[in-house]
Amino acid sequence: MMGIPSTVLMQAQGEAFDPSFFLMMGAIFLIFYFLVIRPQQRQQKDREELIRSLVRGDRVVTAGGLHGVVTEVADESVTLEIARVKGGARVEVEVSRTGIASVVRADEGKGEKTK
Repeated sequence: MMGIPSTVLMQAQGEAFDPSFFLMMGAIFLIFYFLVIRPQQRQQKDREELIRSLVRGDRVVTAGGLHGVVTEVADESVTLEIARVKGGARVEVEVSRTGIASVVRADEGKGEKTK
């Protein structure tokens, strides 16, 4: 018993079961769940729904900051028109669906972004 301090041995022998510690830890977990975990899960669910519901004509902003209009929707990616040059030629890029940061629906007014 040379390696164990005597105060630890005295605490282990003299203390009875104290349920207040477990109640306090349970309360801390509940607070953590409702303030951090649950809102994050809801935000992730909303984002997944937003990405799933992309349709042609939606105005989007990518995670890299590109603004564009959806011209084609595929399983894992979308094609965005990001500019038009003289002569009517369109500049398009293909972006992964997960790279879409926010959407402004074609039927919504300007400036109303959904995250």
